[in-house]
Amino acid sequence: MKTEDIDELFARKGTGPLAGILVADFSRVLAGPYATMMLADLGATVIKVEGRTGDDTRYWAPPRRGDDATYFLTANRNKHSVVLDFTDPDDRALAQELARRADVLVENFKAGGLAKYGLDYDSVRAENPGIVYASVTGFGRDNPQPGYDLLIQGLSGFMSVTGTEESGPVKAGVAIVDVFTGLHTTVGILAALVHRQETGIGQLVETNLLSSALSGLANQTSAYIAGGVVPRAMGNAHPSLYPYQPMPTADGQIIIAIGNDAQFGKLAEVLGHPEWAADDRFAQAANRNENRAELEPYLVTALARKTNQEWYEILSAAGLPSAPINTIAEGVELAARLGLDPIAEAGTGDRVIPTVANPIRLSETPPSYDLAPPTLGQSTEAVKEWLRQPAGE
Repeated sequence: MKTEDIDELFARKGTGPLAGILVADFSRVLAGPYATMMLADLGATVIKVEGRTGDDTRYWAPPRRGDDATYFLTANRNKHSVVLDFTDPDDRALAQELARRADVLVENFKAGGLAKYGLDYDSVRAENPGIVYASVTGFGRDNPQPGYDLLIQGLSGFMSVTGTEESGPVKAGVAIVDVFTGLHTTVGILAALVHRQETGIGQLVETNLLSSALSGLANQTSAYIAGGVVPRAMGNAHPSLYPYQPMPTADGQIIIAIGNDAQFGKLAEVLGHPEWAADDRFAQAANRNENRAELEPYLVTALARKTNQEWYEILSAAGLPSAPINTIAEGVELAARLGLDPIAEAGTGDRVIPTVANPIRLSETPPSYDLAPPTLGQSTEAVKEWLRQPAGE
């Protein structure tokens, strides 16, 4: 492949804010790939380095789209896939060369797992002082045990506040800790790139699943750390607000989310009981929370007069936060009706894959979707030839 062909392969048509940033993606599964996809959507050139069998999620199916596992498609658009075997001296040398040329390197090997290949932070920094090196682990650099989302949901306490007392601990319906960690990693990388732009100095960015889970638990973790309270599972209820949960109607459930006293006063009026807002038991949020067992039957009786859809229309018209409980299909359709463009067609030509759009909206440098999630090793030969050429040519 000629040099100009290689340049064209790595050229991004978009004008994203990260155009010109080269990311060496040594990560797999979800947290790391999610972070590097965020960077790629914003214009960075991302080279995804895979072993001979590829990212594990290529085989996490069903569901599939054609031959592709939809799990893999989740976090790998806008990337070039190159297969390198680190145990092979030639491939290992090419991986090290990629690290020398990269602006950002992202890896989620077991803590210390890349040292034997000369791809750990100290080794890479010695050759590339400006590198922003992001390391994603399960439990931090000093704890080499592997971390999986489900394990961290259990270990962090996340599962202890999910579900009900009757159901026992329940995991989230998505790998939420991986997503938290991917986003935290992206923020850390962007901060480090700003610092490098000002100083010319790179740095190590570290995130781990357990810390990200504790951060993502937000008010629940704070309840223990700041208040000495150990949160418990409350099903769909909120520990500090009421009503703030699905409530039964004549034919289903509707979510009612009352966040302040003014909203409760309006709800009481809409339900035909304005006197509730003047009742000392219910007038203020703390009182409603304390006396929810007394307020609940009043709400249930009032809501039983109309159907789910009827209440949704009435409450929405009154400006009160309410919602039906949708399927994911209905959620996507709602976003489309609202003009939020939830689906992005990634790629061109004979490989165009519908993907979940990047939720970030930038008025001057919007995300772009030039490349479909790559097939395994799709760019191996081009990337290898590029790496064998002297840097800058």
